[in-house]
Amino acid sequence: MSEYHDPVLLSECLDGLNINPKGTYVDVTFGGGGHSRAIVSKLSKGHLYAFDQDDDALKNELDDDSFTLINANFKYLKSSLRMYGVKEIDGLLADLGVSSHQFDLPDRGFSTRFEADLDMRMDQNSDLNAYKVINEYDQEDLKKILKLYGELKRPGTVARIIYEARIEKPITTVNELKELLKPLTPAMLENKFFAQVFQAVRIEVNDELNVLREMLSQAQEVLKPGGRLVVISYHSLEDRLVKNLIQKGNFEGELEQDFYGNKLLSFKKISKKPILPSNEEIKRNNRARSAKLRIAEKL
Repeated sequence: MSEYHDPVLLSECLDGLNINPKGTYVDVTFGGGGHSRAIVSKLSKGHLYAFDQDDDALKNELDDDSFTLINANFKYLKSSLRMYGVKEIDGLLADLGVSSHQFDLPDRGFSTRFEADLDMRMDQNSDLNAYKVINEYDQEDLKKILKLYGELKRPGTVARIIYEARIEKPITTVNELKELLKPLTPAMLENKFFAQVFQAVRIEVNDELNVLREMLSQAQEVLKPGGRLVVISYHSLEDRLVKNLIQKGNFEGELEQDFYGNKLLSFKKISKKPILPSNEEIKRNNRARSAKLRIAEKL
């Protein structure tokens, strides 16, 4: 399992969930099953429902009566749970982003380290992939996603270079894209630059931020009062959405109040600041280096 995905901030997540052995819990990012396995070990008469849209994750399914794996995107959280007769839950865990397994498989195209076709789909049955984004989006749309999702300093220049190059021939592989953009890489920051480009394309391919908003909105509805929301994010765009929802009650980050001046919040913070991995965990699992854990309780 650890070769598939080493669970990040595991003990902190378990503490954050404040598990009731008879409760109902959801892990919306099953992956290698590390977090799920630990949650199930603390249940007696309770149950854990886990989500994963990646068919590769199905081989990690737990053989336990207290566990159900749902092969679906977590944006279908509420409707999927209702299919099992579940209307309320005691806690939800989300370990966002791409799993170590997905990064380490060259043919999935997530990593800048390997030569591969431009893909980046978390759901391998999806029609949209990185090839279509790079070769079929118009220049303005490319600029927009590179700016919003990659937070690049010169998104227009990158979009123009891609647009002009693909007129001659399609850009089909990871290395072709890297070679094309190499002249634009800042000195000593090549890895960061390519990571930003790939992040932007990946978020677009998988509609990650809209899907996250949808899941978090549904989590507000299905969590019982006192239920816990436990979310690990890996970049500022994800973390900002989680932080705004917990602290401001919406994704825009502007606190709203009712007629009497009461704050319109669904959650209260359990962790005042994001919980970060220890140096020891980062040494053991490099993927944890950018992790931020936020914990909140449903009001």
